[in-house]
This record gives sequence, C-alpha cells and structure tokens, in this order.
Amino acid sequence: MDILQEIVDHKREELARMRVKKPSLREALLQSETGIIAEFKRRSPSKGWIKEEGRADLIPLSYQQNGAAALSILTDKDFFGGHDDFIRTARAAGVTIPILYKNFVIDEFQLYEAALCGASAVLLIAACLSRSLCRDLIAKAHTLGLEVLLEMHSEAELEYAALGPDLCGINNRNLGSFVTDVENSFRLAERLRTVCGTATDNPVLVSESGISNPDTVKALRAAGFRGFLIGENFMKTADPGQALHDFIKNINSEL
Repeated sequence: MDILQEIVDHKREELARMRVKKPSLREALLQSETGIIAEFKRRSPSKGWIKEEGRADLIPLSYQQNGAAALSILTDKDFFGGHDDFIRTARAAGVTIPILYKNFVIDEFQLYEAALCGASAVLLIAACLSRSLCRDLIAKAHTLGLEVLLEMHSEAELEYAALGPDLCGINNRNLGSFVTDVENSFRLAERLRTVCGTATDNPVLVSESGISNPDTVKALRAAGFRGFLIGENFMKTADPGQALHDFIKNINSEL
C-alpha cells in the first residue's frame, strides 16, 4: 500500500468515527430521575471569571462520575472563556454522556463546528434569530445529527417552539440585563405546553439558569420540566463534581 492510500484509509476511519450517532440529550433527560445538565462555565459577562483554572479534562468527567444526566459546555471564547476544544478534551477524557454545545449560534457554519467537536446537541437562542433563520438552523442541525435545545425567555418568543426543536428551554436569565428570576420558568411553562399542543413528540422542557436549591428542581419537575441546566452553582465551588453529587443527594432525599 502506498502512503497516499494509507492516509486516505485512515481519513475514512476518522470520518466514520465522527459520524457515529451521539448520545441523545432528549432521551437522557427523559430517562433521568433528576435531569441535571451540569455546565462547564469558566466565566460570565456579568461576574467575570468564575473558575479561570477550570480544566475541561477534569470537571466534565467529574460531573459524569457524580451523576449528571448530561453536560453543557460553553464554547464562546471572548465573553465566557470557552472553546470548542473543551468538548474534544472532555470526550478524550472519557465523557460519554450527551454534551450541549452552548454558544450564540447565528450561522450554520457553527453547527458544523458543533458536530465536529463531538457535541450531541446545540443551543439556539430565539432572541438571536429570526423565525426563518431559526427554522433553517434547526433543519440543518438535524441533518448533521445534532439535537436542538431552543431557548426562549419571554412569552413573545414561545411561538418559536412550533419550529420543531427537540428540547425547549426557558432561560430564567434576561440576556439583556442578566437579571435572573426562576419564576420565569413557572410563568411560561403552561403557555409553552399550549403552543406545543398534546403531541407525544413534544419537546422536552428545560429550565435554565438561577437554579441553586434542590427544592426548586422538585417544584419545576411538578410544573412539567425534565431538564435543569445548572452551572455557576457548581463551578463557583472548590470541587464542582462533589457539589453536583451533594445537590443530587439532596434532590433524592426530597423525591
């Protein structure tokens, strides 16, 4: 075999590995008793560095080992201290559960980035997108084997839920002011179910941001949510994985 043929054969193997179906975020949340999406978030625009030294080869794997149903990894560099390589690093370290590619996606090129780095799902934010662009990005994500978590914050954005996402997120943080209010999830949950209808393939509901109390998770589950995205509450501690473990233990004691 000549060198060129050897390289091409190896490249085919690489592509085959990339095309392997990723673990489903939707199914992971439906099957989980707690539904925690633990987030690897080193920085935020409002609070600066949360854990500048946080390592993508340690914390995401520790989250998995301590009971996370799935992970969210920030990949925005300038505002959140993230990088696409954090997902690759987490996968190389042994993470096998679903990973959400969390960024401000406004172009289909970013969907290719998400697929190539090993994400299972991608976040789309209604506030960033027109309805037509959001519809196109959802369709493109699905062709690339990515699930879509569509994030909404206000009642006006709930109409985006009809575009066919796999999961619908209610962000409790206003992305303009960064003020957080968990009551936002409770206010919008019933209205969101009305928009989605009663189909058996309704999107899984996810509450995002500002969740710091196990009792809040219990109340949100009663309101119909199956996923709970929590990052800062764990990342600000000395050991995020242990913090997750303790949080889940407290949830289970309440169930």
